[in-house]
Amino acid sequence: MLVTEIIGNINFFNTNNRKIDYLILEWHETNKRILHKKTIGGLDVIMEFVKQNPSLSEGDIIYEDDFNVIAIEIKECETIVLLPKSMLEMGRMCNEIGESGQQVFYQSDEILIAFEESLFRSLSAAGYDMSVENRKLVTPLLKSKD
Repeated sequence: MLVTEIIGNINFFNTNNRKIDYLILEWHETNKRILHKKTIGGLDVIMEFVKQNPSLSEGDIIYEDDFNVIAIEIKECETIVLLPKSMLEMGRMCNEIGESGQQVFYQSDEILIAFEESLFRSLSAAGYDMSVENRKLVTPLLKSKD
């Protein structure tokens, strides 16, 4: 099945008792323009977002028919969870993370980054309040458009 657009989001979409099948994506696959995957139910899905970056999010619906809906689910991954104590500390954290080139996510007053050993050691050495947990990386801090 070929998918070329996002139809809506499961949180704001009336499924009318249709079966919901999920397509599981890693956090880094959410911006891929072309992707071939299988849903949990075993359906082959080819996503081709030629004209725009898809920026797929948790719950996005990419297919519907009279009986089925296919929605996106973001897979949990090992994550560095940072808890900034102030805006100044948040700025310092983000600056250090930005220098590493890692994508930053924000959720419930926490900074989240996919686990990377050297970044973890660097942030630990700086003494930040942090932990390593399995989390879904779903709310990216986007780069400003210059």
